[in-house]
Amino acid sequence: MKGTWTAPRIMAATGVLTMLVGGIGFLVVMTLNAFVLDEFDAYGEVPIPGAGQVQLPAGAMTISFHTEVTSAPSSSFRYPPLTLGIDPPPGAPDPVLTEDHGATTSFNNDVHMRIWTAQVPVAGLYRVRTGGDVDGYINPRLAFGHESDYDYLHYVFAAMFGVGVLDVIMSRVLKRLQGRGSPGVALQDSPASIAAVDPFTPTDQGVRLEQLKTIAALRDSGALTEAEFEAEKRRILRGSAGRT
Repeated sequence: MKGTWTAPRIMAATGVLTMLVGGIGFLVVMTLNAFVLDEFDAYGEVPIPGAGQVQLPAGAMTISFHTEVTSAPSSSFRYPPLTLGIDPPPGAPDPVLTEDHGATTSFNNDVHMRIWTAQVPVAGLYRVRTGGDVDGYINPRLAFGHESDYDYLHYVFAAMFGVGVLDVIMSRVLKRLQGRGSPGVALQDSPASIAAVDPFTPTDQGVRLEQLKTIAALRDSGALTEAEFEAEKRRILRGSAGRT
């Protein structure tokens, strides 16, 4: 019926709403992680070329090339060849460096790009040495930090979007299955009134036969003598003859 919220329509509406929340949430989280929540320089920076000390916690961290530009960078922004050396505190093992290039993030005239990730075995004060051909770059340095603490949220919203798509698809399938269902069998209305069946009314002949059977049974049981049986029999038959 038009305007009725059937199961397929409810699933479709829920799916579309979930897709909207997931898609918008994904874009918002990605934007916030890139420009607001990103902690790419949380532990400090070291100029290129140069040396310096940074206090690093144990665990995973990121190392990014950080510079300034006079105009918006193009999608083909290139970082220069770089060298990096990290000296751990006395007695501590060296951090494990992995080259891991990330996307270029720019805000106003500020640009940064992840170049390495590092696994720091022990928290402490680390001495950092940097080098590279940075001619033409404004105030270049290496930034030490970590990913946004809310980076996982874009996976959550992406999953929501996927669930919404699945809901919409399932609503279409359910609607199609309902459309293919066999039409209901129309039951004919019963008559408003059903003619009552007249109760059985025995005929006179039937009554006489029953009476004769009764007196015969009484005779056979000894309740009636043969003379009494014959007299009763004549009475029954006379009564029949009188009605006819």
